[in-house]
Amino acid sequence: MTKTILHIDASARRTGSATRDLSGQIVGHLGAERIIRRDLASPLPLLTEDWINANFTPADQRDEVQRDLLALSDELVTELQKADTVVIGLPIYNFSVPAAFKAWIDLVARVGLTFAYSETGPKGLLEGKRAVLAIASGGTEVGSEIDFATNYAKHVLGFIGIHNVDVIAADKMALDAETTLANAQKAVTELAA
Repeated sequence: MTKTILHIDASARRTGSATRDLSGQIVGHLGAERIIRRDLASPLPLLTEDWINANFTPADQRDEVQRDLLALSDELVTELQKADTVVIGLPIYNFSVPAAFKAWIDLVARVGLTFAYSETGPKGLLEGKRAVLAIASGGTEVGSEIDFATNYAKHVLGFIGIHNVDVIAADKMALDAETTLANAQKAVTELAA
């Protein structure tokens, strides 16, 4: 059983969002003793030169300003570390992920915390976790050659060590939203808990 779920919503829409509805259903279906909530509709900061310099300064040499610059990133990484399962509501915007999700990725992909370099290349440090992506689109078919969101999200999760990724798709909703949502909701009920 899942003990802790990190529930992330990346939709800019706080109401009427298919991915928010689906991610909520997934969280409810999986059950958990604890849910950590992260809503990316409240924007995260973009990386700056000062942030990058702080990040590449050894932890024991950072000054107070640098520690403050990294505080939110440290919090986001801790949320990931504490979770057994990560549930992400992820709409496809213009064939890719929302900018808010990319900002989250930039803040959690941290060498020494979520991945490390080795002689054979990068190695994710968050092994043994599961992710479930609730992906919705107006016209893009999930997994198609014009879907640059799904494979990217799976790649980034794998990069930090999360290789067990399920995808619940509510794609091409502009064509038949009712059937698409019904199929996605059925898929949620079939997810292994």
